[in-house]
Amino acid sequence: MAIEDTSARALAKLEAVLPHRLTLRVNAVRDAVQAGPENTGTNVPDPEVDAGLLMGVAAAIRDREEIRFVYRDDERLQVEPYRLVSWQRRWHLVARDAARNSWSTYRLDWMQLRVPGGRRFTPVELPAVTTPAFVLRTTAFAGWRVHVRITVHAPAAEVLGRINPAVGVVEAIDDNTCVLVTGADSVETVAVYIGMLGLDFTVTEPPELLEHLVTLAKRYANAVQLAS
Repeated sequence: MAIEDTSARALAKLEAVLPHRLTLRVNAVRDAVQAGPENTGTNVPDPEVDAGLLMGVAAAIRDREEIRFVYRDDERLQVEPYRLVSWQRRWHLVARDAARNSWSTYRLDWMQLRVPGGRRFTPVELPAVTTPAFVLRTTAFAGWRVHVRITVHAPAAEVLGRINPAVGVVEAIDDNTCVLVTGADSVETVAVYIGMLGLDFTVTEPPELLEHLVTLAKRYANAVQLAS
């Protein structure tokens, strides 16, 4: 069941029982959210996102107010929140750093809001791309626990024709070689993605992915021996 379907039903039930002031907060979440395309599952438990955090970010989008937060227990940021996107059972925020005039995607389960927030701002439109598409591209580079660049021994157009756009980004090297930038929250999920390509590829890092691929190779080889 898609996350947007379950989210919509949950919000509808809340609206039926909440007082008016809280209904406004629920509506803020509804108005701030878009959904990305679903893809394969994962063996990693779904991250928990505090309802207060979700509503706080949605309210900041509605009220056009900057938010301040600690990201991944380290980086301290202040951004203009633009849109929430639910994708792969995770919540992502698309936001603009006004000081750098740069756009980024942030996972809510890696955020800790700081109070008070920042200044009021006039929204700037995300340039030349839909919000879900922007999330897919930026998440491929920075939004997963495991990130990989895989050399695929096939033309970029052929790889693009075989993958779900949620899997990652394809960069052409020459007429017969390209790089797939992808990721997931576990090496097991990454291995599923690249195994489904049906094409020859080369992986050089990270070490934990190489180790898992060696284990899979031995497992599949043993399976063939047992069947013959």
